[in-house]
Amino acid sequence: MEEEQPQRPKKLIDSPDPLVVGAAGAGALFVAAVAAVGGWIGYSRLKVNHETTLPDSIEADRRTFISSAAGQLSYYQDRAGEGRPLVLIHSINAAGSSYEMRPIFNRYRGKRPVYALDLPGFGFSDRGRRAYSPTLYTQAIVDFISTQLPKEPVDVVALSLGSEFAARAALQHPDLFHSLTLISPSGFVARDKVSGSQRASRSSSTSDRLYRTFSFPLWSQALYDLLGTPFSIRYFLKQSFQSKPDKGLMDYDYLTAHQPGAKNAPLYFISGKLFSPEIYDDVYTKLTLPVQVLYDRDPFVRFDKLTEITTQHPNWHATRITPTKGLPQFDRMDDTERALDSFWESVK
Repeated sequence: MEEEQPQRPKKLIDSPDPLVVGAAGAGALFVAAVAAVGGWIGYSRLKVNHETTLPDSIEADRRTFISSAAGQLSYYQDRAGEGRPLVLIHSINAAGSSYEMRPIFNRYRGKRPVYALDLPGFGFSDRGRRAYSPTLYTQAIVDFISTQLPKEPVDVVALSLGSEFAARAALQHPDLFHSLTLISPSGFVARDKVSGSQRASRSSSTSDRLYRTFSFPLWSQALYDLLGTPFSIRYFLKQSFQSKPDKGLMDYDYLTAHQPGAKNAPLYFISGKLFSPEIYDDVYTKLTLPVQVLYDRDPFVRFDKLTEITTQHPNWHATRITPTKGLPQFDRMDDTERALDSFWESVK
């Protein structure tokens, strides 16, 4: 009887090489990603309307003037009330506008003269291609107060990053300011223990690289259009509302993000070029006028050093308006009004 020979294992000639499969899969994903990016760039150029009709963000008298630093700037005013002028400064973001300050404007109109400025690159102010910087925004605020308002110190309420520019303006021109209220201001993060010059240099280098990437002509508009989609606007606003996001603000954000030149200032913002790493030491701690901070929780800024500044500097005050997440003027306007009135009464 013939002895049975042991079977040799068959070569798995039909089994695919995992490396080949992985490479093929990665290649397919890359091609798909390139196609998706290319498709969005094409869609952005051909299908997205970048000239939508933009209504006024506040139903009030809107005027323009020429700033020596920032060109044509727009602002809203209601002079029906009496007393010290109130100036409102909105935040900087992908779709910033004076609509963010609309609840405060409407609450105080008729009670005192109230003004709301469209910062450079936003609203009906000049949105041209140029270098946007903290210096530009600071000077725009100074030009506005010094040339368009009565010749008396004003109370200023500023939101988020707009707080940094308002604080700089107050430090440089204290004669123009009576008091300063900062709503969810940036600039209170505890920093690492490197020197100020090292930190500023590192931050500047990073933001320069990011700006070069984000502003590359091939995709800069498409990138910005992603930020201006209804989904993106709704997502980011939901982070800042304790309750349901204000529909009027969402709608206005979409319209103002679809204007000629709408991308120019926000690209500087998302690159980090409009933040000042040393704002706390160089500006906040040097202010001598009365300052109030309205705050609670905010997913985009932190208040690590707020207790420190209110403890060490008697002119600084903090009022927590809870529960809010960065926009108390929408979520809890009654509480916001009480905090403002109490502060102004204390510093008359």
